Amino acid sequence: MQSQDVAPPPAPASREPFVDVEQAEAALVEHYPRLVRLAYLVLPPSLGRNRRVLTAHALTQRALPRGRASTPVIPAQSTGRDGDPGYALVRLQVLRTALEAGLPLARKAWPKRSQLPPLLPQVWGLRLFPRSGGADELALDQKLSALSGPARAAYVLRGLERLPDGDVRRVLTAAGVAEPDEALEEADTVPAQYPLLDSAEFDPCSLQARPTDLMRRRQHMKAALAAAVAVTVCGALLGLPGDGWGPDGAAAPSYAQNPAAQAALDPGRVTRVPATAWQAASRNDFSVWPARGDLTDDTALLRRALAVWARPGETVRVSATPGTPSGGPSGPAQLLYAGNVDNARVVILYDGLRIARYAEPKDGTQGAALDFARVDGATSAEASAVVLGRADGNVRYLMAPWVTKAAERDLLKPSAGTMALTVTDGVTSPLAGPAQQTGGCTSWNVLQLTDRSGTRLMSDLGELVPARLTTGRPGALHEASGAEALRTWAPYACSLSAMRSAGVRTVNAWPYAEQRLPEASGAANWMCTRAETWRGGGTRVLAQFRTPGGAYGAVAAKAENVPACGPRDPHVLAGVLWKSEAGNWYLLAAGSKDTASVGATGAVSGSARGNLLTVKTKEGAQAGLKGTLEDGRSINGLR
Repeated sequence: MQSQDVAPPPAPASREPFVDVEQAEAALVEHYPRLVRLAYLVLPPSLGRNRRVLTAHALTQRALPRGRASTPVIPAQSTGRDGDPGYALVRLQVLRTALEAGLPLARKAWPKRSQLPPLLPQVWGLRLFPRSGGADELALDQKLSALSGPARAAYVLRGLERLPDGDVRRVLTAAGVAEPDEALEEADTVPAQYPLLDSAEFDPCSLQARPTDLMRRRQHMKAALAAAVAVTVCGALLGLPGDGWGPDGAAAPSYAQNPAAQAALDPGRVTRVPATAWQAASRNDFSVWPARGDLTDDTALLRRALAVWARPGETVRVSATPGTPSGGPSGPAQLLYAGNVDNARVVILYDGLRIARYAEPKDGTQGAALDFARVDGATSAEASAVVLGRADGNVRYLMAPWVTKAAERDLLKPSAGTMALTVTDGVTSPLAGPAQQTGGCTSWNVLQLTDRSGTRLMSDLGELVPARLTTGRPGALHEASGAEALRTWAPYACSLSAMRSAGVRTVNAWPYAEQRLPEASGAANWMCTRAETWRGGGTRVLAQFRTPGGAYGAVAAKAENVPACGPRDPHVLAGVLWKSEAGNWYLLAAGSKDTASVGATGAVSGSARGNLLTVKTKEGAQAGLKGTLEDGRSINGLR
């Protein structure tokens, strides 16, 4: 349960508070993902993505002080960290060691621990790297790599931590930077694309895993036994028959040549569905999409796409939604699209289980990308669109052949209407994607599609296939496109950011209770949003609470892999601490309509018949919730 306290935070007790190890550890654990992201961004890109990830985790885990330590109060300008000296201390230590890791090794001095490869964590046989972002994130990473370490740190403190320049100078000085003003001036040479720093491209806690060079490892093992045998094996491998590197583009050397594998890599055997097949099909899904795009006859492009799918080389950026295998196709795949999209050549393929998107730069430079999304069992509604590309915060979609109209809508403004999108050969004009803002959430653009079965909303959650939005009680869902459904979704649209990069298939919003507030403060609404995934597991549930007149809902409880709010268990119980205008604190709890009674345990004691509970309490009280359904079954409060 979370408090809805409107009181301002207390001022720091002193300018240089002492921080205990326990306080620093609590701050590190609570903000670990952000601290690791900060270290990853400051570390020099020349280390390589795998070593940057491992070093960022190692530096963050070593940031705890050995005893009590003092630190200047440099606020972290973000909810949950303001004025926390524990966070300021561990952030400073992470920044200091990340800057040290980028220093060149001195001949006459022992290297610092941060300059050496981390002993822990280590993952043998795997390369770990963050999920791939778009062209904007790649361009920003290249620009940051050209900066010095202090300038990169200044840019990250401005953008990720949202510190003003005065506080940035203080942090850099405390971290040992001799010329903080020069670092700030150098950071000004990179455009302020701060929202991109929160993208999956720079998240070392959400990782992709690929094997290291398996053939090289095998060769090294043989070399350790007998050098002569290793030389022979290497010579044999180099002499294997094949077409070499050129025709396969960024693919790794071929090491498997059997009839099934060769058939899957043959561009001449790619499946192409007739344009009208969907009209006579018993089920409309990706299997009846025709091949579209201006490069469908480019055999060389299709060969490169298939070869990279089967054997992605070290320069290929690979990402996959959770639960999606990233191995090569088992047989000839179906071609959905091959064409020019913005500054890239894009190929989209389907193998009955997955959508695979291959993209390569038009200018021929390295930097090919390969993305996977699981789509098995898709309905016609869920197979309505695929992301072709993202650039400058915009998204282009490839539409299903049965879609007759596409439009853009701001989910936060239900009465604002839509803006029509131009569709050419199934490809939409650019749509402004949901903003990943470091400040407040001011808009959430979604895709509105119309076909012969009706109108629906789809939201981009950073993956290849947008998520379908619905409303209603579990078991009786309907599309979120009507006027009432739009008003239902509007205050909770920004909570969709919690569903990013999770392989989400659908998200349902269910207004399950309305509760009169104490002291004649009006009525509050309770909402349960549940994200279902393509793989079945990994569901995410949020119970949200909105006070009268509130623009947004506040997350009161959240959980993963629970049946609450779903078709298997269409029930929910959640609570929140709420402060009245008179300064009184209350525990408010609400269950779904068929809840017969609700009780509070722990520091708060109270119970009530029905699905609503109001108990006066104190600030910070810790309480548990238990409910009884009308059929006698017990349920616990969502946490």
